[in-house]
Amino acid sequence: MRARLPNLGLAGLLAAVPFLLAACSSTIHKLPVVGGPSNLQSESVRAIKTVQVRRIAVMPVLELPDQQDKSAIAEGASEAVSAELYSQVALAGGWEVVPDTEVATAMQKLPPVTAGNQEQDALALGHEVSADAVLYGVVERYKERVGLDYAAQSPAAVTFTLHLIDLKTKQNVWTAKFSKTQKALTENVLNLAGFLRTQGRWVRAHEIALEGVKQAVADLHSQLALEQNVKRFEVGTYEQLKEHEHRYGEGGGP
Repeated sequence: MRARLPNLGLAGLLAAVPFLLAACSSTIHKLPVVGGPSNLQSESVRAIKTVQVRRIAVMPVLELPDQQDKSAIAEGASEAVSAELYSQVALAGGWEVVPDTEVATAMQKLPPVTAGNQEQDALALGHEVSADAVLYGVVERYKERVGLDYAAQSPAAVTFTLHLIDLKTKQNVWTAKFSKTQKALTENVLNLAGFLRTQGRWVRAHEIALEGVKQAVADLHSQLALEQNVKRFEVGTYEQLKEHEHRYGEGGGP
């Protein structure tokens, strides 16, 4: 019989945690957690505050599976992470984002991207679209959850690495790596907040990817000395941004 959590309020969930923990007797009944301490590690050059990024391009990420486990990347992983990355960069503000259609057109003029030439293609893309910097990276793991929201046999897992290359110096000035596998509450009792945030649900891979992309973009945004009076996208959903229903607006924003 599948374990399913009732629709409890916050107080009810808090009161129920001890009993739920006691009831966990098998992997499929463990209580899932997502969130909590950051699973992002980043590093940047000392002079990153001097890097001027007024116009930034987001290059579609490359799938780079482990040769020992090629099944570690589910179908559509690159598209999913690239879409979230473009959306979060566009919504962050402080820079002008090269439209994805312009990036796609420029990419057609470049050699097919591989692990060996990705950095060179990123530089070439930056020149093609007149960007100050290009954000690019690889997805190394994108495993989808096996099972249902409250009865998963194995959890979702996501790992990706991002780089920001400065067109002026032709150097990578920032790198971030995000890696996360959702854990059961019984494996990490201290992360009760994450358990409550998802209402005890096992999440999908794209939800973990979004969490990681948000962390990465926030980290990059905080490290750069960005000017506020630049063009930016208005707030909107990813679908609206993709359909270009929102156009560039001056400054402002939420």
